Amino acid sequence: MFPPAPGRTVAMAEQTETAPGAQKFIPPRADTLDDLRAAAAGCRGCELYRDASQTVFGRGDAGARVVFVGEQPGDMEDQKGLPFVGPAGRLLRRAVDDARLDPGHIYLTNAVKHFRFEQRGKRRIHQTPDRVHITACRPWLVAEFARLRPEIVVVLGATAAKALLGPTFRVTRQRGELLPWPDSAQHPEDFRRVPVDAEGAVADAPPARLLATIHPSAVLRADDQDKAYEGLVADLTVAARALAGR
Repeated sequence: MFPPAPGRTVAMAEQTETAPGAQKFIPPRADTLDDLRAAAAGCRGCELYRDASQTVFGRGDAGARVVFVGEQPGDMEDQKGLPFVGPAGRLLRRAVDDARLDPGHIYLTNAVKHFRFEQRGKRRIHQTPDRVHITACRPWLVAEFARLRPEIVVVLGATAAKALLGPTFRVTRQRGELLPWPDSAQHPEDFRRVPVDAEGAVADAPPARLLATIHPSAVLRADDQDKAYEGLVADLTVAARALAGR
């Protein structure tokens, strides 16, 4: 892929700043996660869909006790269409096992559903999503949560924290700490009312807790990977003990 011409760069930047957002692509009667997943395949809420291979929606049981929210799909996730199937995902699975969380009770998703990258020769290099991408994609995250009933929400890294908790939240300051959910959200009202049937009836979401920790990709980039991994497992162990009532 050749670098974009200067005029195209400006045009892309302008479109990014005026991204229409995902809301218009969410069907009003999408009752299940499968309905949302099918609709998300056609999302054009920001410009990232143009270069990504496909939308990468969440996966797991709607009745999952734990919901993990990461940043965005990586190169392998973009190719396979599933979240957390690359190196970071394999490390997360190992950490989940070491923390004694049941992988069968986990739902995995990302704050941004398309892979943002920079092409360098044949390689696609990860680029952190901008605020506009987080904002444009946030309606999918809200819609997912409306169809989930987690007891614990685990936020992986800064981008996911910005999407759910706002720009002032710092993972490094509050990692491993159990916070009330959805009260800790930047806009808790978005997560308090959930649909209960296909006729549009809603009810209050059951109270849950949220825990922030580092993204597993940060472990892979760390100078001392063993120490970083131990910290991730320690944080997830807090979640596991909370589920067990300890």
